[in-house]
Amino acid sequence: MTKQKQTYTEAVAELEQILAELEKNSDVNMDVISEKVKRAAVLMEFCKKQLHELDEELEKMMDQLV
Repeated sequence: MTKQKQTYTEAVAELEQILAELEKNSDVNMDVISEKVKRAAVLMEFCKKQLHELDEELEKMMDQLV
C-alpha cells in the first residue's frame, strides 16, 4: 500500500490544528506536547522546502520570460 504525498495545504492545516489543540488544552501532559512540537517541526520543514522549491520554479519561469 502506497502512502499519498502530503500537500503544502494539508501540512499547513495540520500545523493549525496542532496549534489550536495546544492553545485549547492547558493541561496537556508534557509527552503529548513534546510529540506535537516534534510533528510541528517536521511539518514546518516540509512547508519551508515546498516554498523554496516553488520559489526556484518561479525564478526559472521569470528568467525564461526575459
